[in-house]
Amino acid sequence: MGADPVRSINLDVSDDVTVTAKVDAPRRLSSETPGLLLAHGANNDLDHPLLAAVATTLAQEGVAVVVRFNFPYAERGGASPDAHSVLETTYRRAHDLLVDELLKPGAPVFLGGKSLGGRIAAELGSRSHEGEGLRASGLVVLGYPLHAPGRKDRLHLEPLRRIGIPSLFCVGSRDPFCEPDLLRPILTGLAHPGRIYVVEGGDHSLRLTRSSGRGAEDAYSAVGAEIVAFVRAISSPTA
Repeated sequence: MGADPVRSINLDVSDDVTVTAKVDAPRRLSSETPGLLLAHGANNDLDHPLLAAVATTLAQEGVAVVVRFNFPYAERGGASPDAHSVLETTYRRAHDLLVDELLKPGAPVFLGGKSLGGRIAAELGSRSHEGEGLRASGLVVLGYPLHAPGRKDRLHLEPLRRIGIPSLFCVGSRDPFCEPDLLRPILTGLAHPGRIYVVEGGDHSLRLTRSSGRGAEDAYSAVGAEIVAFVRAISSPTA
């Protein structure tokens, strides 16, 4: 086990738009080594500590090649997310990079992301059966934005309705954007029931509160371990 040094790559989104991508990869790759895409949330970028921690864990454990990347607005330092079409196009370009240049042919691919990035991943995974999305072996979402704070009566369900691949949703018990008890039955009702991992005391970024008596990012190692187990189980079901 062990990982190569993190690589920074220029990812072309269009003729005049380029963003930064970072690749965390195991030192040894096989034809079965999967890849995981991790897109960032609305108010952060590819270097968010949660994304970096997950990428480092999967690479060091020899589990997957991880690509995290900026959306164009984050690359230019903007505060407001790009149009939905731009977000999707950027995600697709990162997917192309992973499949065409970083993985062996036919290796499993997992879509993933944090909050906004997780929603885009879920949407593209949901539309794969229509030929409009991205085919993948599984989905990993960190802090899904199920509802606005204080608006548990209005759930953002559309990206979740047609998920037909194994999925893992990591959420915080104190997340104002996602009440775990509201998400759990939704995942249970999917064609391929989703899995939920709740970080007790975690917020929308799975950070712990001071009252927990632990460091803010102390839960990240456990989150990484959950994702490692999930990716391994899907990639090598008989192992």
